[in-house]
Amino acid sequence: MVNGSARGGIASMTGFAAREGGDGQGNGWSWELRSVNGRGLDLRLRLPEGLGALEAPLRKRLSEVVTRGSVTLSLRVSRETGAQAAALDPARLAAALAQLAQIRAAADQAGVATAPVSPAEILSLRGLSDPGEGPGLPAAETLMADAEPLLSAFDAMRLSEGAAIAAVLAGQMDRIAALVEAAGTAAAARAEPQAARLRAAVETVLATADLDPARLAQEVALLAVKTDVTEEIDRLRAHVAAARALLAEGGPVGRKLDFLMQEFNREANTLCSKSQDAALTAIGLDLKLAIDQTREQVQNVE
Repeated sequence: MVNGSARGGIASMTGFAAREGGDGQGNGWSWELRSVNGRGLDLRLRLPEGLGALEAPLRKRLSEVVTRGSVTLSLRVSRETGAQAAALDPARLAAALAQLAQIRAAADQAGVATAPVSPAEILSLRGLSDPGEGPGLPAAETLMADAEPLLSAFDAMRLSEGAAIAAVLAGQMDRIAALVEAAGTAAAARAEPQAARLRAAVETVLATADLDPARLAQEVALLAVKTDVTEEIDRLRAHVAAARALLAEGGPVGRKLDFLMQEFNREANTLCSKSQDAALTAIGLDLKLAIDQTREQVQNVE
């Protein structure tokens, strides 16, 4: 039996599977199971009348396989060819034919013309079959057993697509990690020119204005803190490590990855706002683009 909590691997929220079956007693059926992206788990079951008892066990099994997404399961039941004829009641058919003969005789006596009656029209009459004979609805246990291969095929497709998404995400994480390191290098390279510009600005201010040196030193220190991106780069490195750990962990990690992408974006925005350097800003913008592209893929992860 498929069990989503124990299978491992990244699964896509998009999947499809179909299956047909029969019980050898005149009943045939067809399953269709599909899912698309969703914020939570939304299960929609479309079952034939008379099989409502299947809803609870099917929901339970689906929730064991799927933890997130909009899932629709449809079941159609039909009578196999020849099943209806086998269910005809001979006594009721004889009574119906006798009634038809009586009606025709009365019409002839009254001079009313009647058209011939075809076998198909006779079969369409109500009450010719015995509800206690012939095939009834398939047994719930039979249908539940037949649903297991459907669930296996459905989950296999989702895992296959999930593996492809995981490979793309791993490449995106490598791209983001490289940009973070480039940002660290650019931030270190801007330190000396930035300090030189700051010293020149301070000397100009001191030469033209009568300011308290202590107060000026405090403002300069505050300005240096506001442009320092060390913490942002450290947090971005930590986020990369966390994302790689989630990809390696597998399972339903889509929500965690989605939250992590929000944190990535927050740090990249702060990096750009603190930059004050063309090279670092360019890297920050590339970083934001890479994060946005990664987030698009994350939206497909269960």
